[in-house]
Amino acid sequence: QVQLVESGGGSVQTGGSLRLSCAASGTVASTYCIAWFRQVPGKEREGVASITPYDITKYASSVKGRFTISQDNAKTTFYLQMNDLKPDDSGMYYCAAWKHPFLSRAGQCTLSDIYTHWGQGARVTVSS
Repeated sequence: QVQLVESGGGSVQTGGSLRLSCAASGTVASTYCIAWFRQVPGKEREGVASITPYDITKYASSVKGRFTISQDNAKTTFYLQMNDLKPDDSGMYYCAAWKHPFLSRAGQCTLSDIYTHWGQGARVTVSS
């Protein structure tokens, strides 16, 4: 079983930066997708970024160019670097894992809400 623990949330002003971290314990298989989701106020949970074991990334259009997802070499810690933050970025952020049944080296991980392992969440507040 994969367990995920988030850290790094907080409050920043518009234009500021935060880096969220997600520490994984247990076994993270080579076919696991890792993604960051956010629960935006007044909206359903939204996938913002994903990464494959081969470092193929995918971003929601709303964060592309501002957010960067990455992982360490051991694939036990995952990050979401958030730059140029806007008030609309506020919400609860969750890291998630899903064992993809078939994943090619060039394939992307989905941003759909089908992930099976979830962190506890970290709140991000962006003030004007």
